[in-house]
Parts: sequence; structure tokens; C-alpha cells
Amino acid sequence: MFNKHLARQRSNEPHQLDITPFLNLMVALVPFLLVTAVFSRVAILELNLPSTQQVESNDEEQLIIEIIVREDKLELSDGKKVLSTYKKTDDDYDLAGLSEALARLKEKNPQKTDASILLERKIQYDYLVQVMDTVRASRVEDDETEEEDTKRVTLFPDISIGDAP
Repeated sequence: MFNKHLARQRSNEPHQLDITPFLNLMVALVPFLLVTAVFSRVAILELNLPSTQQVESNDEEQLIIEIIVREDKLELSDGKKVLSTYKKTDDDYDLAGLSEALARLKEKNPQKTDASILLERKIQYDYLVQVMDTVRASRVEDDETEEEDTKRVTLFPDISIGDAP
């Protein structure tokens, strides 16, 4: 009878949940997850559609820079005529030649920051990214140092994208 009485008392008491092991797990797990988490930075480029309007300032016609990406070549244009052409060889465009021509244009027009990239329909996305990188900035050898160092020069960071004519 004595044992039955103890069994009834135990069952009538409310059960208490012991969360200490769970808290111990969280104390160890949360810092581990924070340390091993990969923090990524999302970079977004703001792109525009090419404008058909020509802006005139001080009664002087403003230069329009267009890079037309075709399946077999790149064309650098001023909006009216093709200034230069760069052939595609071995599945690579002549981006170095394009970069040099854009650097010369930037020297003549230092305030100019916009350019348009016009693509044919079947151009791969990777080629678009390569051309955009070439138009935005160029690597130039630093003449001031004796070593063969290169520095990054901003060319035309405001890029518009559209369809090739």
C-alpha cells in the first residue's frame, strides 16, 4: 500500500521540462554557425537603355560611343560611322585592342562617362560581361615605377545595353 501511495503522488505533480541540455547545445552551435557562415556581397550594376536623343551642350555635338558586339567581330562606333573593327579569333574578341581605342577616346573626352553596348541576338552572356568590363575600366602600365605594375583606369562606367542594328 505504501508503494501505491508514492506512485500517486508522483503522477499528480506537474512535470518540469529541463531545457539545460538544449541551451548548452545552442551556446555551442550558434557561434559555430556564425563563424562558418559565408557572407556574400551582391554587386549590382545599374544599366540603362540606349537613348536615341543626342544631347547638345554649348552648341557642340556630344560624342556617342557604341560598341557593337557581333558574332565574328566587335565594332567601335560614334553613332554614325564605324571607327574601328576588332575581329574574333579562337573564340575570343580582341578586347585589348578595344581597350586601347577606348583609352584614346577617353583621353580626348575626359568628361564623357557613358557608352552603349549593342548586341546581336545570339551573343553569349560571358562575352557581354567581358566587353562590359573592358568598357568600364582598363589596365594601364604605370610608367612612374620601374617594375611592371599596372593600374586600373576608369573609362566609361555608365553603360547602356541594347540590340545591335
